[in-house]
Amino acid sequence: MNNFWDSNVWGTFNLFAMLLISLLIANILKRRIKFLRYSLIPTSVLGGILLLIVAEIVGAFTKVPFFDTNFFGGNGYAMLEMITYHTLALGFIASTFKAAKGKLGKKRTIEIFNTGVTTVSTYLLQAIVGFAITMIATLVIKDFFAAAGVLLPFGFGQGTGQAMNYGNIYETEYGFAGGKNFGLTVAALGFLSASIGGVIHLNILKKRGKIVLGGEEKVETNLGPIQGENEIPMNGSMDKTTVQIAFVAVAYLIAFGIMQGLGALLPGMKSVIFGFNFLLGTLSATLVKTVMNFLNKKQIVKREYLNDFLMTRVSNFFFDIMVVAGVAAIRLSILENYWGIILILGVVGLLITYFYNRLVAVKLFKEYQEEQFLTMYGMLTGTASTGIILLREIDNDFQTPAADNMVYQNFPAIVFGFPMMLLATLAPQKPALTMVILVIFFIVMNVILFRSFIFRRKKKAKAE
Repeated sequence: MNNFWDSNVWGTFNLFAMLLISLLIANILKRRIKFLRYSLIPTSVLGGILLLIVAEIVGAFTKVPFFDTNFFGGNGYAMLEMITYHTLALGFIASTFKAAKGKLGKKRTIEIFNTGVTTVSTYLLQAIVGFAITMIATLVIKDFFAAAGVLLPFGFGQGTGQAMNYGNIYETEYGFAGGKNFGLTVAALGFLSASIGGVIHLNILKKRGKIVLGGEEKVETNLGPIQGENEIPMNGSMDKTTVQIAFVAVAYLIAFGIMQGLGALLPGMKSVIFGFNFLLGTLSATLVKTVMNFLNKKQIVKREYLNDFLMTRVSNFFFDIMVVAGVAAIRLSILENYWGIILILGVVGLLITYFYNRLVAVKLFKEYQEEQFLTMYGMLTGTASTGIILLREIDNDFQTPAADNMVYQNFPAIVFGFPMMLLATLAPQKPALTMVILVIFFIVMNVILFRSFIFRRKKKAKAE
């Protein structure tokens, strides 16, 4: 029987309170300190860094891991990893519940498709270069895990949750000691890369007289209606926000059932299957949304229950918690032998992501190349919200299609990107074969991406 004053009763609440308090402090610091305001570092990343610093200082004095003290129930680091794991999927599910726009024209469809292909091509480039770096590192560092560099696209391109998921697979399935922390640290460096590269590029634009940097947060003007036509009331017998969270929970419960079923059928793939919780959560949310739309159309359910504005708030909450928890979960002491490799991965990841996305934006998105570049660079070093932070500096009212490209590119990105996720699990077993497949895959993706240039030149050559 638990007493109400026991640490296992209060530990989880204390941990969540600490995460939320760190977000508040980080927000105050960003508003008060000019350097931080101009840095474009997301508040959630800053909050996580603050907790990381506190944890390291306290741990150095007490010789006890900060989040594993009784105040946090004795297993705070495991809880932080669990929070990061679940909030990744919950954020994706909430985003999936938002309504899709109407039919798009041919040009916009092509731009969205190209954006999705760019996403996957960048993942592949990050994986190839990261993998090459850590394969070379095995020649210098004894018993180093050769496939560690494959975590670069998951840390940079997909963010904290996926970096931890695959780091965990490498740690539990293939013996990469500190794999989770390695992935989380790469993800943290990705956010810093987004800020560093983004600020440098914005200052270049400023010097050219193209933009004026104010350093203040921009006010979003197109949030969508809080109360749409035929929707359930905001203050009904059940709060409307509670309804949105309930739908997210239903979709995630369905995803859990699917993962359990697949895990029973393929016990050897259980870690990988549960590592795809965000993807199966997205599919479950799509299924639930389709069923609700059908019931609305048939007038079986007469009111609209889903609301874009509130779902955006719910997804942003989960993503904020995911990032701050993921950064706070890093344990620097576990990585003491890896810092050189991690810093090399971070610097090289910044450079290749910057220059590749710059090339794509200039070649394929001439009408809004700066907006497209900043959006994609921010997303492919941090998260979608990081891309939006950079975009707002030059397109506050989202007048260009860059933001929509980022949202609707998810389908082609998932279709083309799914094989790469499977390749990541092959890398520790057959590194040479995996590298060859990654390179071929990258070439194919770029042929698809730059098809208008490649095949136009061939036609010209034939005509001559």
